[in-house]
Amino acid sequence: MGRLFGTDGVRGVANADLTAEMALGLSVAAAHVLAEAGSFEGHRPTAVVGRDPRASGEFLEAAVVAGLASAGVDVLRVGVLPTPAVAYLTGALGADLGVMLSASHNAMPDNGIKFLARGGHKLDDELEDRIEAVYEAHRHGEPWDRPTGAGVGRVREYLEGFDQYVAHLIAVLPNRLDGLKIVLDEAHGAAARVSPEAFTRAGAEVITIGASPDGLNINEGCGSTHLGLLKAAVVEHGAAFGIAHDGDADRCLAVDHTGEEVDGDQIMAVLALAMRERSALRADTVVATVMSNLGFKLALEREGLQLVQTAVGDRYVLESMKEHGYALGGEQSGHVIILDHATTGDGTLTGLMLAARVAETGRSLRELAAVMERLPQVLINVPDVDRSRVGTSADLAAAVADAERELGETGRVLLRPSGTEPLVRVMVEAADIDQARSVAGRLADAVKSALG
Repeated sequence: MGRLFGTDGVRGVANADLTAEMALGLSVAAAHVLAEAGSFEGHRPTAVVGRDPRASGEFLEAAVVAGLASAGVDVLRVGVLPTPAVAYLTGALGADLGVMLSASHNAMPDNGIKFLARGGHKLDDELEDRIEAVYEAHRHGEPWDRPTGAGVGRVREYLEGFDQYVAHLIAVLPNRLDGLKIVLDEAHGAAARVSPEAFTRAGAEVITIGASPDGLNINEGCGSTHLGLLKAAVVEHGAAFGIAHDGDADRCLAVDHTGEEVDGDQIMAVLALAMRERSALRADTVVATVMSNLGFKLALEREGLQLVQTAVGDRYVLESMKEHGYALGGEQSGHVIILDHATTGDGTLTGLMLAARVAETGRSLRELAAVMERLPQVLINVPDVDRSRVGTSADLAAAVADAERELGETGRVLLRPSGTEPLVRVMVEAADIDQARSVAGRLADAVKSALG
């Protein structure tokens, strides 16, 4: 069996790959491992549990809560809230762990479990491996200690978390948003109430789309993975710009007043300059992944800023930021981490900070985002292939070498297996879009041939 934990927790089709039994077992295992790791420090542990609006989250949440309580953990159920809200509350309430049930930008049938350590931080690989090992050992017959009587965990609703999180977002804004008309696309997801409330309290005139979750429509034709509706709404309403989140609202992408997309690289470039002005960009450095556009690096260099690049995945960005004390990092896909105010990517916080920069400068988002020029970049997802052999196929290595020779110094190639979906991502960057498309198409064909 492959590793259960991917780059962002355990994910799969709910009630098929990810069952109630698995959710319960992983939660008990997490409680045992974190206790052994010293996270509970001899006291009765507490967990914050939240979810996105997926229908499957209802039974998976029940299983997680049951597992934690059966292991002696008191549970605070915060209901439907974004991943960064659960992370914030885990830290703010002094909880020993947090659990978020979400499959982020994935389609509705999927779901996932993400564990957070004390302080609201993602678990490192070693702790995830230990949780998986304990879970597997129990599946194969090894018993675990079960408290009885007063030793079992208690469960209560904690609905105050909504206002606590919104108040936190407003408190960290450098200035208000009065005079801005903004369209918010909530992806029928976890931020459907939080994000409009925060932007409104901050002074913006808010128009919402994708803000009517029914458990079945999350990410359906809307949100950060489908920007068409947002682009049309921004133009129709004459808004200053638009913000799009994904299902669990740890991402933020934007659309300027003309309907043009502003991606995560451009958002980070805008925020980096704003933070430098406030002396908040430590070491004048931004952390991003190898998927970031080459134009982002060039823009930072022109502004006298440094770029540190990591493997793909916001957890690796966060690890680098924490290790070296950097304040800003993220991904082109819209995961942006502002470490002084959040322990994970926070789409609502990012959108608010972007809006604050527009309000502060009086310049349009289009003008601000022009600080960087995106070089042509083509990304092709190749499904139904053996993603585990990306790094070992000789035929694929030869195809990549040929592509790199053709592109020379004017472009680059990146092939990587998805950490959350059964596919391989082919990315090609070149000075000319036609060349990028041609090379990417050939490499996608090579992936299918070598790994199919």
